[in-house]
Amino acid sequence: MPRTSDVSPSRVLRRVLAPLAAAVLGLSLASAPAAAETAQAAPYQHYVSLGDSFVAGPLIREERVQAQMPLLGCMRTSNNYPTMLAQRLGVAEFTDASCSGAVINDLYEPQFSDTRPQLDALTPETDLVTVGIAGNDFGFSEILVECAKRSLTNPLGSPCARHYGDELDQRIENLRPAVAQVYADIAERSPNATVLAVGYLQILPESRGCWPSTPIARGDVPYLDRAQTALNAMIAEEAEAQGAVFVDVFERGHDVCQPSSTRWVEGLLPENGAPVHPNYRGMVATADFVGARLGLPVDEAA
Repeated sequence: MPRTSDVSPSRVLRRVLAPLAAAVLGLSLASAPAAAETAQAAPYQHYVSLGDSFVAGPLIREERVQAQMPLLGCMRTSNNYPTMLAQRLGVAEFTDASCSGAVINDLYEPQFSDTRPQLDALTPETDLVTVGIAGNDFGFSEILVECAKRSLTNPLGSPCARHYGDELDQRIENLRPAVAQVYADIAERSPNATVLAVGYLQILPESRGCWPSTPIARGDVPYLDRAQTALNAMIAEEAEAQGAVFVDVFERGHDVCQPSSTRWVEGLLPENGAPVHPNYRGMVATADFVGARLGLPVDEAA
């Protein structure tokens, strides 16, 4: 599959900006047998996790658990939702191929010199797959940085909406074929797997926002919120069209403007996790949403 970005400067920039952006993503029960609206609990043995930094969970810590995370590369933590889910399921084999900064092409080609294409983790024996991808293809990092800069000129207006217009809607529409192909290729490589397409947690509130702590102009907050909602909806539609079932993790009331006891996504000055990325509570919530699709009870101890 051809890459949508060049390898050197843009790849380095994406690696640097990935922790500054929000990025992508409902889960699909793509199984070769018909996908049920809610899957029954099953003894999964070979679980593979794919996706970007909203899956990898850079810089997340939890008081009772010392997270394991490399300083460079994919910045994947052991306090992410796939690790939580694997522990709850008691799978025999767990492979987390997720990587911060990943775009769709990184599923097909090495993202860095020391990583393999994420889809290479799939085998015919894989029976459970979770996927969180498309946020970086959409351009969350670039959009948030641009909107933050423009908010300084008019914090009560809509400078970012005026700048982008309907471009963000068009970006989402243009991603449809690539997103659909991802789920078709997963089904081909692991035809007996239950495939969950995981959406992105809510980043911004529906209105007003919290400028300047999160420097998005008041009028741009609903504009960007609608764009994220549309992105999640597109992922759901394309995943389901390929036999997957979308798991919606977009629950209101846990955005970057909420207090630390409530929010699931950190702001630009994070207390736990990377800027504008899930924190530990967000990962627990995501594991709960995904686990519920698999028939697991909510982990009250988490």
